[in-house]
Amino acid sequence: MFVPDPYREPNTTWMVDLIRRNPLALLTTNGPAECGPFATHLPVIRDPGMTAEWSADLSGSLLLGHMNSQNPHWSALRDGNPVLLAFTGPHAYVSPTVYQKIPAAPTWNFTSVHVHGVVEKIESEEETLNVVRSTVRAFEEEFGTDWNMEGSVDYFRKILPGVGAFRITVSRADGMFKLSQEQEPEIRDRVQQSFAQRKCSLHRETADLMGRLP
Repeated sequence: MFVPDPYREPNTTWMVDLIRRNPLALLTTNGPAECGPFATHLPVIRDPGMTAEWSADLSGSLLLGHMNSQNPHWSALRDGNPVLLAFTGPHAYVSPTVYQKIPAAPTWNFTSVHVHGVVEKIESEEETLNVVRSTVRAFEEEFGTDWNMEGSVDYFRKILPGVGAFRITVSRADGMFKLSQEQEPEIRDRVQQSFAQRKCSLHRETADLMGRLP
């Protein structure tokens, strides 16, 4: 991903927070020539077995995910394949009317993290179950209502044949936080204030990130 210097994250926590808050990633890999690239939207979490801090470019981290095992993308995956995970965070259209100057051009403020790594397919039924359970725990804590999954574990086991779980070892990550940094401070403030006043949650979340810029 091409990231101009003004749009790079102030520190690693920005990429980590974006991944944690927006875990539905687009997994892309190269396919055979007759098929072209594969792309699948799927939830991704950090391997809960990792206790070390995230590195500056996230390298060395382990991520877990799963997809429908009937998906041709699953059949095409091979251990050691290079993969790209694209995570999208808050974003919003910027109308030139906010700038209050002429000439001006519209743009789109957006946030994204691209994670590169290599994939390892998980073949063990118990390990696959652990990925499912770890995913439930992570998402119930972040987005849910502390649902107790224990009464559904037997059901999980029943549907496991349809689940393809995998682990990704991260080689590097790039963060793009395009939040009007190219504008003069007073114009950037107007963009932030206009976003903060909107009913749309994406606008407000984008405004919040703009307020956190150094």
